[in-house]
Amino acid sequence: MRIALGIQYDGFAFSGWQAQPHGNTVQDALERALAAFAGMPVQTHVAGRTDAGVHALGQVVHFDTPLDRTDYAWVRGVNAFLPKAVAIQWATPVSGEFHARFAAFERTYFYMLYAHPVRAPLLEGKCGWLHTPLDVAAMRAAVQCLIGEHDFSAFRSSECQAKTPVKHMYAIDIGQQGHFYGFRFRANAFLHHMVRNLMGCLVSIGKGRQPPGWMAEVLASRDRRRAAPTFMPDGLYLAQVGYPDQFRLPPPNWAAWPYPMPWPT
Repeated sequence: MRIALGIQYDGFAFSGWQAQPHGNTVQDALERALAAFAGMPVQTHVAGRTDAGVHALGQVVHFDTPLDRTDYAWVRGVNAFLPKAVAIQWATPVSGEFHARFAAFERTYFYMLYAHPVRAPLLEGKCGWLHTPLDVAAMRAAVQCLIGEHDFSAFRSSECQAKTPVKHMYAIDIGQQGHFYGFRFRANAFLHHMVRNLMGCLVSIGKGRQPPGWMAEVLASRDRRRAAPTFMPDGLYLAQVGYPDQFRLPPPNWAAWPYPMPWPT
């Protein structure tokens, strides 16, 4: 039987998603909990490998198992063995055609940014932080060149293992509510550090250090050295992964999302 899981986690205390020898990753924690509940080793496959400090609202994984358990049992049973920073939101059986990574046709990331002269301790690790406000109109103008299919090499980490830097960006939404700035990126797939590198450029433009047209110049250069430094991971969330309707996966559980969503829903 193949089981798909929807997972939320606070990535602040973890060294990213992918399993490591030291064992301090989200995948390590999840596979330990699955093994404890199932009474046997369980190997998981994930939709997107998030970096250290990056969070997830709608991460999706799958695994194969000979066990026959109810959806409710997988959720409550495995959660009993997980640390408080990780929780399964739903579980559902899927066909053998389903693959958490390769069946996905789009991903959505949120980035939440708090702009205030004084840092907020309760947002530590959960939101990016800046001392000064940003120019939303300038940032919205800057991202227009990113929509569509492009070579995003200028926003790609040197450690990226993707076969191609060409990705299709479907939409970027930017909004403000009080001291919070929200950024929503939706694409077929993302390169390693791509959203954080885009955020670095957007913050430079929002601060007035670069004009909106600079984003198009960086994109066309395909040169990572032309872009701004990689922005902090704190406010980055893998929000949703899109799959064909045939798999009938539940939507992400956003009920506990604590921040404003300053964009069209």
